Amino acid sequence: MTSPMYTHSVPVLKQMLTALQSILATANAHATAKSIEPDALLQARLFPDMFPLIKQVQIAADFSRGIAARLAGVDLPTLDGDQKTFADLDALLVQTLAFLDSVNPSQFEGKESSEIVLRPGTPKEKKLSGQVYLAQYGLPQFFFHVTTAYDILRHNGLAIGKRDYMGAY
Repeated sequence: MTSPMYTHSVPVLKQMLTALQSILATANAHATAKSIEPDALLQARLFPDMFPLIKQVQIAADFSRGIAARLAGVDLPTLDGDQKTFADLDALLVQTLAFLDSVNPSQFEGKESSEIVLRPGTPKEKKLSGQVYLAQYGLPQFFFHVTTAYDILRHNGLAIGKRDYMGAY
């Protein structure tokens, strides 16, 4: 039997990142078809104090790698954060999905009670059990950034809906 920690993380992350990848491809095609400068979408924000689309995607990818790495007990892969185009974001998601494919479900066995330390050695250090980390921190953070990326594109006229957001399941 596969660990619930794996079942409730990696397949969910992959589903949503694959859907996000498809939405970004649609956005790129939309920009081309409508003669919209891609940066108009990539730098779009829902509100001035929020991150732009490009950063929302980067953070969603970062959280997905962080969740999988921490729960699997493997080194967190670091990828550069210098994406500037839709193609760069696609490459980031391809790398992230490849990492998620590389973790083995058995690495998640018994991780419900393992200690996850966030921001170690800083005044903001926080220690959580694996279960609390996944359910109350990692997944909510991930979904916030995926949803915000979707919302930015929808707000900017992309004809996408819930099926696009959810992807294949």
